[in-house]
Amino acid sequence: MKSLFSIKKKTSGRDNTGQISIRHRGGEHKRFIRDIDFKRDKPDIMGVVSTIEYDPGRTADIALIHYVDGDKRYILATERMKVGDTVIRSEKAPIKDGNALPLKSIPLGIPVHAVEFIPGKGAQICKSAGTAAAVQSIDGKIAMVKMPSGEIRIFSSECLATIGQVGNANHFNVKLTKAGQSRHRGIRPGVRGVAQHPGSHPHGGGEGRSSIGMHPKTPWGRPAMGKRTRSKKNRSNKLIVSRRK
Repeated sequence: MKSLFSIKKKTSGRDNTGQISIRHRGGEHKRFIRDIDFKRDKPDIMGVVSTIEYDPGRTADIALIHYVDGDKRYILATERMKVGDTVIRSEKAPIKDGNALPLKSIPLGIPVHAVEFIPGKGAQICKSAGTAAAVQSIDGKIAMVKMPSGEIRIFSSECLATIGQVGNANHFNVKLTKAGQSRHRGIRPGVRGVAQHPGSHPHGGGEGRSSIGMHPKTPWGRPAMGKRTRSKKNRSNKLIVSRRK
């Protein structure tokens, strides 16, 4: 559906000021962004899976939905979804792959994906290939959901989630077999710190080949490899019941 396509702008790791904020990026293949319906804001309108397609912008496959009112939208394809299946967003929708329901309407232990953090904002979590979360308990306005990492987290029971495990689960078994496959993805070569000039990296310099010679540091002099960076004042800490570790 070309009406749901747009050209992806190449940022090459630059932020809004033009400075490089992510190193070793640039030169990727031209891509088109598919407009994915993460809000599922067509309540009680039936749709049919027309095609299941590849999306270069994500690890999961996507499904083109033809709604009975004539609208067409992309959603994430689940592991068991196939062409001809029907999907719907409703509080009383059947528990079937592709249907979107509030967490309070989903039975415990059913695999879900595309979960909202804030009701109505659209899915923000559990969207990559092969992932699935599960509702562990519902208590009024609070739902506890076990994330793919093993973390148990509190959500509003009004948040939408889609039934099923995201498809293309074998994506993580794919190995890049040549340098060009990284370059097509916009990943440029990374240089070891010890091989750099001392003005470019704390590990650089020295006569001949030398080891790091210090506690590992980032290129900007901060501790690396093992230093915890999560803020104790993080607002989401109070919503995490059990850590993934």
